[in-house]
Formats: sequence, C-alpha cells, structure tokens
Amino acid sequence: MNISTFNAFKSRNYRLYFAGQSISLIGTWMQKTAVSWVIYSLTHSQFMLGVSLFASLFPSFLLSFLGGVVSDRYNRYRLLLATQAASMIQALLLTALVFWGHYVVWEIIALSAVLGVINAFDVPARQSLVYEMVNSKADLPNALALNSSMVNLSRLIGPGIAGLVLEKFGDTVCFGMNALSFIAVIGSLLMMRLPKSESKQHNKNILIELREGFAYIRNAPTIKFTIIMLAMISLMVLPFSTLIPVYAKDIFKGTASTFGVIDSVIGLGAFSGAIFLASLKPGRNLKKILAINTLIFGGGLVLFSHMPNYPLALLFAAITGFGMMSQITISNTLIQTTVDPAMRGRVISFYAMAFFGMQPLGGLLVGSVSQWIGTPDTVLAEGTVALIIGLLHFRFLRKSKLKKNALETLQQQPVNTLAS
Repeated sequence: MNISTFNAFKSRNYRLYFAGQSISLIGTWMQKTAVSWVIYSLTHSQFMLGVSLFASLFPSFLLSFLGGVVSDRYNRYRLLLATQAASMIQALLLTALVFWGHYVVWEIIALSAVLGVINAFDVPARQSLVYEMVNSKADLPNALALNSSMVNLSRLIGPGIAGLVLEKFGDTVCFGMNALSFIAVIGSLLMMRLPKSESKQHNKNILIELREGFAYIRNAPTIKFTIIMLAMISLMVLPFSTLIPVYAKDIFKGTASTFGVIDSVIGLGAFSGAIFLASLKPGRNLKKILAINTLIFGGGLVLFSHMPNYPLALLFAAITGFGMMSQITISNTLIQTTVDPAMRGRVISFYAMAFFGMQPLGGLLVGSVSQWIGTPDTVLAEGTVALIIGLLHFRFLRKSKLKKNALETLQQQPVNTLAS
C-alpha cells in the first residue's frame, strides 16, 4: 500500500462523503443480514430468501432508467439528500413493524420493495455525484476503488455486528441501529461545499433521453460489453449470497453468529480486493485484471460449494469475496472514466439495472434451482458460470487487441506506400 492509495482523500467533499457513508453502510449491512435471518427463521425456505432479494432489488430494475434520467436532469446533490432521507424513513418503519411484534414475512418483503424503489433513484445520483466530489478528475478511479473498500469494509463489519446483536438484543435493535446510521450520511452531505449547480433546460421528453442513453451504450463497445457481462454475473452468480443462511444454519449447524461470520469473511476478501485496486498505479490494464478476478471469483465459489470443513470454507469464502469485488468496482470505473458527462446518469442507470436489476431475477432462479438440486450443487454451478464469463472476458480482450492491431496496420499502409 502506498500514499497514492488514498489520493481521493485530498478532496474535502469526498472525505465527508466517505465518512458518512461508511457509518451508514454498516447499518445497511446489519439490516440486510437481519432481514435474511428473520425471513429464513420464519419460513425455513431457500425460495423465500430469493423472493426477499427479488423484492429489494427488482424495483430498481424497473425504475433505474427513470432514475438515470432524473439524475441527468436535476440537481444530483438534492436528489441524493432526498433518497437518503427516504431510506431513513423506510428503516424506521421496519424497526417499528418488528418492535410491535405482530408481523408476517410479506410485510418485511413489502418494506424491502420500498427500499428498492428508493435505490432506483439513489444509485445513479450517488454514483454520478462522486465525479463532482473529487477536485482532480485523475483521482476518480481511486475514489471509486475506495468506495468499494468502504462498501466491503462495511460488509465485513456489519454482518458480524448484526449476528451478535440478533443473539443478544434481538432484531428490533438491529433494525433501529440502521435507522440511526442515516444521521451520519445526511449530516456529511449537509456539510459539503459543492460547485453551484446550473439549472438545465429540458427540451426533450424522458423517452427520447432514454433512447439516447441506449444508443450511446450500443455504440461504445467497451461499455456495452462491460454492462452485458455484469448483467450475466448478477443474474447467475452474485445471488449465491442468498444461500449463505442455508450454509450457516443447515450445513454448518450454526446460529445467527455463524451467518454473520461467513458474510463478514466474504466482506474481508472483498475489502482486500478493493484495497488492492485502490493501490494500483494509473495506467494498469483494468480489463485484464477484471478477467483474472472473475476467474478467481468462480474458483472460490467452486471450492466453497462442497467444502464440509468450516475453517477451509471460510478461506474459500474470502477468495470468493476478493474476486467478486472486481465485478462491481472495475465495471463502474471503466464506465465512469470513459462516459460522456452529459450521459453519466443514464449510463450509470444501465449499470445499476445490470447490477441491481438482474440479481432479483437471479435470486428467484437460484432459490428455485437450490430447492431442486440442493444448495451445494447450485453454488457449484454458479462458480462454473463465473469461470465461463472470465474466459469470455479474455476472448473480448484478444479480439479487441487484434482489431486495434489491424486498424494500426491499415493506418500505416499509405505511409509505407509513399515511402516505397
């Protein structure tokens, strides 16, 4: 690790954002862990875990296009303040529901769906605003990598705390702590001093702007391929996380703390991967690193899937987390560093659709398949898919290199002809 690992911290606004989000995300992961544990404890159904993931993410799939247009049209800072306040209200409602004790699983799932609607507008605004938070745009890749380290450090800490709180104090306290955590991020946003936003004129309707965003992606090969591969990963591989309660409760015969430990170890691996990315010097081939880490992701899942030894399973879970992190971070970096600023919100909405939108469909798919062939074989299949996607990345790199070489040769031909 070197000083350049933290270059983005030179920007005051980004430091505030990082501090506030770090606290809030710990609460978010506590809530995610508690929701999964409560639903599985109530239903003992892998399929209902998939339904829970579907409810929390599918609204983002449906509305992410609209969220991207809104982010490009209006003040992203004010939009982010509004979505964070709405998320806090959702967390308070969930806390109140569990506190009174008279609830059924569908009420929790309904509130998860409300959060999914909020996130459809939150993600494009938050991801786009990071660009405005860093003073030097050369620090943007570092800021995005540090974002991932923040997310994964919270994933490391949050589930572990959630497991302890669930056992010692109950689910009400767990949900309540998440509601309180939003005070930190809202406070950090209010303390920022961002450049004054210029009002934009909207001469086109939303459908036209959506079509422009789609056409832009279609004509940008790297962005298009990155989003398609991320969509495949999100649909068929990332939903492995919905089956972790099954490993904790049924395979390793553990408790809520066991669930928290496994989730935290995955977060530890992902955090290590994020720090690795943040430490990379400018100019490194991120596409190649993404391909390699996709293979690591798949290999970790394959090894974890049927491992009966708990300590070794934790090791392979950490390897899985390391490889998994790159899918999100490098994909986001490749998009943010190449996209036209005027298209940023719309392109990020497609990224959000690929990442958040495919996971709920994948959650239903994985939950159904695991009921049919069993959880370990399902995770093995997910790991195999990740290995195939990693090989597709290498194939794309090879074809891109050949195309580039052919273009350079074609450009040099007239010069060679004149020289002869």
